Amino acid sequence: MKIQFDRNQQYQLDAIQSVVDIFDGQPQAAGQFEIRLDAGFAGLMTELGFGNELMLDWETVLENLQRIQIRNGINQAPIHEGMDFSLEMETGTGKTYVYLRTIHELHAKYGFTKFIIVVPSVAIREGVMKNLEITREHFEDIYGRQPFDYWVYDSKRVSSLRQFATSNQLQILVINIDAFNRKANNVIHRENDRLSGQKPIELVQSTHPIVILDEPQNMESTQAKEAIASLNPLCTLRYSATHRRMYNLLYRLGPVKAYEMKLVKRIEVDSVIDDPDFNRPFIRLESITPTKTKITAKLTIDVQAEDGPSRKTVSVSQNGTDLFDLSKGRPAYQGYIVDHIDAGNGYIAFTNGITLYVGQAVGAHQDDVMRVQIQETVKEHLEKELRVYKEFPEGKRLKVLSLFFIDRVANYVEADGKIRKWFEEAYTELAQKPRYAVLELPPVEVVHNGYFATDRKGMAKDTSGNTQADDEAYELIMKHKERLLSRDEPLRFIFSHSALREGWDNPNVFQICTLNETRSEIKKRQEIGRGLRLPVDETGQRIIDHPVNRLTVIANESYDDFARSLQTEIEEETGDKFPKPDNKRQRRIVRRREDLRDNKDFVELWNRIKHKTRYTVEYDTNVLIERAAEAIKSMPAVAAPSLHAVKSGIDITEQGVSTELLSVRQESVTPSGQVPDLIGYIQRQTELTRGTIAEILIRSERLNDVFMNPQQFLDFATRAIRETLQHLMIEGIKYELTGQEYEMLKKFKEDDGGFEEELNLYESRLVKVNKSVYDRIEVDSNVELEFAKGLDSRKDIRFFVKLPGWFKIETPVGSYNPDWAIVKQSENEGTKLYLVRETKGSTYLGDLRDSEQAKIRCGEAHFGRLNVDYRVVKSAQEV
Repeated sequence: MKIQFDRNQQYQLDAIQSVVDIFDGQPQAAGQFEIRLDAGFAGLMTELGFGNELMLDWETVLENLQRIQIRNGINQAPIHEGMDFSLEMETGTGKTYVYLRTIHELHAKYGFTKFIIVVPSVAIREGVMKNLEITREHFEDIYGRQPFDYWVYDSKRVSSLRQFATSNQLQILVINIDAFNRKANNVIHRENDRLSGQKPIELVQSTHPIVILDEPQNMESTQAKEAIASLNPLCTLRYSATHRRMYNLLYRLGPVKAYEMKLVKRIEVDSVIDDPDFNRPFIRLESITPTKTKITAKLTIDVQAEDGPSRKTVSVSQNGTDLFDLSKGRPAYQGYIVDHIDAGNGYIAFTNGITLYVGQAVGAHQDDVMRVQIQETVKEHLEKELRVYKEFPEGKRLKVLSLFFIDRVANYVEADGKIRKWFEEAYTELAQKPRYAVLELPPVEVVHNGYFATDRKGMAKDTSGNTQADDEAYELIMKHKERLLSRDEPLRFIFSHSALREGWDNPNVFQICTLNETRSEIKKRQEIGRGLRLPVDETGQRIIDHPVNRLTVIANESYDDFARSLQTEIEEETGDKFPKPDNKRQRRIVRRREDLRDNKDFVELWNRIKHKTRYTVEYDTNVLIERAAEAIKSMPAVAAPSLHAVKSGIDITEQGVSTELLSVRQESVTPSGQVPDLIGYIQRQTELTRGTIAEILIRSERLNDVFMNPQQFLDFATRAIRETLQHLMIEGIKYELTGQEYEMLKKFKEDDGGFEEELNLYESRLVKVNKSVYDRIEVDSNVELEFAKGLDSRKDIRFFVKLPGWFKIETPVGSYNPDWAIVKQSENEGTKLYLVRETKGSTYLGDLRDSEQAKIRCGEAHFGRLNVDYRVVKSAQEV
C-alpha cells in the first residue's frame, strides 16, 4: 500500500505560509519563463560552491515576523534577535510533512537550495528518511519534477559533502546532532586530505544552509547550540509539539486546538487498577534521597485511622524503624523493621529478609493487573476490528494495531514469559468467540511480535532506550511502517521496550497498553503520542472525522489520575487548558426511538433534507478580471529591497565553537534586472489561465512595481487575486441533485451510513431529550448543550435531530456537516416548518473565519436547492 497525502489541509498550508512569508520581499526564484536582463546567479557563489543568500535586512524580517504573528493570533510573543523561528505543532498533525513541503515551497519561490535537517536520535532520523521517500511523488505532483537529492550524513563518506556544496540543485541533508558536535572530536571538524585539506564543516558553512531542527527541545544544551551555530545557517526553523524554549514563534497548533479540530484521535482511558487489599501488608518504595547527613526513603503503606485504613506516604531515615509503629499498629506490618537503606543501589532492606528497589512493591496484585490489562487490550482491539468490518466497505477497510510497552523484555521473549503467556491465552480465548467469527482471525502465533534491542549474541535485552542497540530496533520497526498497515500482514499486536520517545508512531495504533510491574513514570503526552495520528485505510487514504478515530489507553492507574497527569503536563508545557480524555468505563447505551420510521414529523423532515447534491461553480471571467485588477490596484505600495551585511568571527577550538559580532552594514539594493515569470507563478497559485492573469495584471496598472521588488509584487498580487476568486466562487456556486440519498436507518450494510439502533456514547457529554432520534444526544460544547435543552423544552418544537458526522455537503473549501434539523409548529396547530440551523457564537458572518463563512454560504445554496429554510443562530430562542 502507499500512504496518500492531502495537499489541501488548511492548517498545514498556514504553517508552511508562515515560514514562506518571513522572506516576503526576497527576490523571486528563476521560473520556466524567466526574462533575464543580466547573467548573474540568483544565489550565493563561493569558491566552495553554491549557497543560499538572504537579500533582506533584519528590520524587514522583523516586520514580516510581527505581521505573521498577528495573523496567527500570536500577539504577545517575545522577539528573539536572530534568524531563529519556532513552530509548534501537536504530535500527530503532520509536522514532518509540513517542514518537508516548506523546503520545496522555499525552493520553488525563492530559489533556496541548501537545507539541513538536524535530528536528536536515530528513531527520528529514520522517520524523516521514510517521509522523504514516501512523499517524493506527492511533492513532484505539486512542484513538478524538479530534481533534488536527500541523504543521511555518514562520517565515513564525508566527501559527499562536496556534492552538497557544489550542486546548484535542491539538496536535503539529514544529520544527527551527535555527528557534528565537539563531544567526540567528530570527523566533520577535522582537516581531510580528500577535501584538499579542508574541514568537511567548511563545505557546509559555505552554503549558508537553512537548518531545520526536529524536536529542538532535545538540542538545547550549550554544546548542541554551538554545534548548530557552526553550520553557519541562513536561518534556523524549529519544529516540535513540546518546545522547551521559543524563538520568534511563527505558528502554533497546540494540543487543545488540534483536539478540538479533530486533527488527532480522540483519547479514552481504560483503567485497570488494584483496589487496596488491607488484609496483607502493602509497601511500595517511592524514592531514596541521600544528603550529607542522612539517607531518606519514602514508602507508601497502609496507615490505620479512626475510620479505617488508608494509603499514605511516610518517610524513613533510620535503621531500626518499625513499620508496625508507622502504620499505627496494623498487625500485617509486624516484622517489617528497616535493616538498612542503600542509596547507591537504590533499595531498602528489612530484617525479615524482604528487599525492595525503587518502584517495587509488596502486597500488590501486580500480575493480576497486567493480566487484566492484556485481556482488556485484546478485547478492545477485536471490538475495533469488528466495528471496522461492519462500518467500512470491502476495499476501504483499515488495519487495526495495538501497541504494548513492557519494562522487562524477558517477560515476553522467553517461552514461558508471563506477558507472552497471558497474551496468547487472552487472544486464543477471545478469537474463538462466535462474535468475532466474521473477522476470520489469524492464528495466535502470527498476530504478535516484539521489537527489542539485542546483545552481541542476538538475544533481546532490557535497555534505557538511548543505546546503539535501541537504534537498530527503531530502524527495523520504522522501515516496516507500511507493511504493518497492510491488511495482508497478519501482525496486529506489537510489543516494544523503552520505545516511548519521539520518532516512532504508526497512524493505525488504536490501543496502547503500558505493562509495568510498577506505576509508569513515562510522561502521558509521550505515551499517547505514539498513537494520536489519524488512521489510513487500505488504499492509503486518511480517515477524517469518523467515530472510529479513538485511541484507547489501557492504564494501570485510575482514570482520574491519568487525566490529571495529562492535563498538568499540558498546562505546564503550553499554558493551555486541555479537555479531559474520555473515561471508557463511563459509557452508556443510547437507544434509537422505536417509532422513528413511523414518526411523521421525522419522516417528513428527512424526506426534505435526505437528497445528496453536487456543486458547480459559475462566475463571469470579465467580472473576475475587473474585480481582481481593482484589488491589485488598491494593494499596498511595493518597497525596494535592501541588503544587510553582518560580519562575525567564528572560532573553533577544543572547547567548542564561539562567535563574535564584528560589524553590521546596511544599504539599499539596486534591482537586479531579473524579472521572474509573473504569469507562471500566479498560475501555479490560482490555477487560472495565463490569458486571464495577463489581462488582470495589465488592467491593474501596477506592472511597473515589478521592477521595484518582484517578489513583494507577486505576493501582494497573488493574495488579491485568490481572495477575489474565492468570493466569486462562493457567490456563483450552484447545487444540483444527484439522485442519491442519505439512508435513514442502518443495518450494518455497506452503505453511506444511517441511524444505528443503539450507540455507545460517553455519559459526561450526554443530554437527555424527548423529541429526537435517540433518548439522549451527545454534545461537544456548552453552546450545543443549551441549544438541545432549549429545543426540547419548547412546545412549538415537534422534533429535532443533531445531524451525524456522515451527513456531509461538499463545498469548494471542504466537506461541511450542518448542525441541526428541526420541525417547528405553532401552538394552534398551524403550518409546520422544516428547518436546518447552524449554531455559532455570532450570527454576523464577519466574525467568523473565511472558511466558516464560505461553508455557511454553501449551506445556504445546498438547502436552498432543497427548499429548506437554513440559517445561523446563537441560541434556541432564535429558532
